[in-house]
Amino acid sequence: MGRNAQMRRSAYAEPDDHRRPLIGSVAIHGAKNSVLPILAAALLCQSPCVLHNCPQIEDVATALSILRRLGCRVERQGSTIFVDPRGLYACEVPPELARKMRSSVIFLGALTARTGQAAVALPGGCPLGARPIDLHRMALEALGAETALDAGKITCRMKKSRPARITFPFPSVGATENAMLAAMGCRGTVVLENAAREPEIADLAGFLRSAGAEIRGIGSGTLTIEGGKPLHGTDYTILPDRIETATYLCAAAACGGDVTLRQTDGQTLLPVLDALRASGCAITESPGILRIRAEGRRTSPGRIVTRPYPGFPTDAQALMMAAALRAEGETVFVETIFEDRLRHTAELRKMGAEICVHASTAIVRGVPVLHGAAVQAGDLRGGAALVAAALSAEGNSQVLGVKHIKRGYDRLEENLKSLGAAIKTVEIS
Repeated sequence: MGRNAQMRRSAYAEPDDHRRPLIGSVAIHGAKNSVLPILAAALLCQSPCVLHNCPQIEDVATALSILRRLGCRVERQGSTIFVDPRGLYACEVPPELARKMRSSVIFLGALTARTGQAAVALPGGCPLGARPIDLHRMALEALGAETALDAGKITCRMKKSRPARITFPFPSVGATENAMLAAMGCRGTVVLENAAREPEIADLAGFLRSAGAEIRGIGSGTLTIEGGKPLHGTDYTILPDRIETATYLCAAAACGGDVTLRQTDGQTLLPVLDALRASGCAITESPGILRIRAEGRRTSPGRIVTRPYPGFPTDAQALMMAAALRAEGETVFVETIFEDRLRHTAELRKMGAEICVHASTAIVRGVPVLHGAAVQAGDLRGGAALVAAALSAEGNSQVLGVKHIKRGYDRLEENLKSLGAAIKTVEIS
């Protein structure tokens, strides 16, 4: 497929609605935000690792390319990835690969723990605003490393590793992950306070424990790590992707219908489920299964404020906005994590959405009907929100910038088709 593609939905009309409801069942893939740090963590093992439930997405392909360029042997068969890190010979992530995704910075902590030094170009990925790495550097320096930032590249050299108690001023997911990985190379006890609590952090900790690490406090804001222990290869299964789950839930809320999601965990998405229920969706849960039924026009879920876990996830903000565009009443979205994560609102307005943006707040006034339009995806989750909005609109839509969406979704087009959506991806010259 080309760098840009169009996703179309044929016009569909009923007496009081213009949407084609989504009906059917979809299996959720492994979590993008788990598999990427876990692939970096595989560098710390002294023998091969086998990872199951790995999504086939562009960011994972980039991470595998990084591992190969560092000297690892990597094989993939479907959703299973084999990583043999014993051939590692390099400590610098190739800049052209580092700039392709945000998560490339996670190799900093892993390489430092494994080789004593590392170099990573400042990460790329979605343009969500500034990407400060000060918390990453603070954590690494507390563990005894010297860091430097020059010409768009951060370098790290472990001078003398030491135990430490690190208190994060903000529960940064990336900084917590880098500190966890770097701590594996430090002899003694490392305590991380105000650490991120996201399920993906717990998944990384679960992988490290399965490889022989000693980590306490998993799931809490305080992680205690006994560093310096040799890690062995392990067989590990990645947890389900909660943001992929949120994507299909919000698409169903936007379009109406009856959708069952398998191989997922609703307990990791409670704020999203609460908001959807507040908007009038019926959601039922059973082990590994979520079912959403959306009938008639939805109502506003009220006020959505993004927070670190267990708050409303920033990655679901744009998706919930797509679900609220045609809801009765006014919905307020307050983005507290990324300063530039409301860029998708300008594209949604092209479809007839009524959205006013003031700094980090977006006010959505529901409209009866959206209309098809040509829109540009500028980031991963905003792009998925545009697809959901297009599926709920009257007429044909074109969503360009599919490269962003393909970074984080496995078989999105195929799954939506299986639910009844009229959607296709085509090359554009």
